[in-house]
Amino acid sequence: MGLQIGELVPRKEIKFDFLRGKVVAIDAYNILYQFLTTIRQVDGTPLMDSKGRITSHLSGLFYRFINLLKEGIKPVFVFDGQVPKLKHAEMSAREARKKEAEEKYEQAKKRKEEADMLKFAKRTTKLNKENVEESKKLVQAMGMPFVQAPSEGEAQAAFMTKEKDAFATISQDFDALLFGSPKLIQNLTLARKRKLALGYTEIRPELIELDKTLNTLKLTQDQLIILGVLIGTDYNPGGYKGIGPKKAIELIHKYKEAKKIFAEAKELAKEKPEFDPFEIIDVFKKIPVTKDYKIEFTNVNKQEIKKILCKEHDFNEQRVSNALERLEKAKEKQKQQALERWF
Repeated sequence: MGLQIGELVPRKEIKFDFLRGKVVAIDAYNILYQFLTTIRQVDGTPLMDSKGRITSHLSGLFYRFINLLKEGIKPVFVFDGQVPKLKHAEMSAREARKKEAEEKYEQAKKRKEEADMLKFAKRTTKLNKENVEESKKLVQAMGMPFVQAPSEGEAQAAFMTKEKDAFATISQDFDALLFGSPKLIQNLTLARKRKLALGYTEIRPELIELDKTLNTLKLTQDQLIILGVLIGTDYNPGGYKGIGPKKAIELIHKYKEAKKIFAEAKELAKEKPEFDPFEIIDVFKKIPVTKDYKIEFTNVNKQEIKKILCKEHDFNEQRVSNALERLEKAKEKQKQQALERWF
């Protein structure tokens, strides 16, 4: 679910060349879920190989990231580690929602209603260990580094951005702001055009800056975390029932202190919360991250890419070869740009 503060956050559209030569920390699980959800047939069926194994995530990683590399962007993928205990309830709720969506998908399938099939199929998306491991292999073969986080990938990406090892965190979620990422970029890996009822709309990357967000909302970093707890995070889904983002900000501005804010929110909530808000705050402030990582961009391993995509998953070899030519050109361009900085 993630933090729902999109209507409050100031943002600005950026062009791809704004990120040329910059390292960006990718919340890998967020991106993989995005590819698994959106890269599907019109009836909701994901891309699959001859053995029935889903390949939508591999297609997204390979083809879309070649396009980003051509723009001179330098992605580092950050993978989740151990899930915080407080997130287990949300994960169980997600599984229940997926099971319900699977039932509705089967009903739509019987009715042969493709629009409903696609809608419900997207809600059944799952990411398994096999998907993650083959994604790591493909990322490395493409010459891009990855970092294994001890816990939440988004927290690790935020840390790397704070340390200035990355220019920004890339995620569709807003939680990176609560983890303290100075910059968050959304829409970077989405398809550049989205189909609407009356045609297409262009999707552009958007930059969200933490300082501007705090200034606009008149909040401190600690109060931004309190805002998240009030309206709900992955660690306390739904937050304080009946309290939306604007009401939450009113409470924070009025009462200032966390204890007073949560006491009033408890009184106003439609249901009494079953969580300790200070436990949630601790997750955002004390979640483990690692300093033991190395960001190194390497050469393209064409043989390994063809092995993963063509031999193991039945990708069209000619199309992959054509894409590899573009990938190698993109990597050469990056090297040239790096050399030019010295002169």
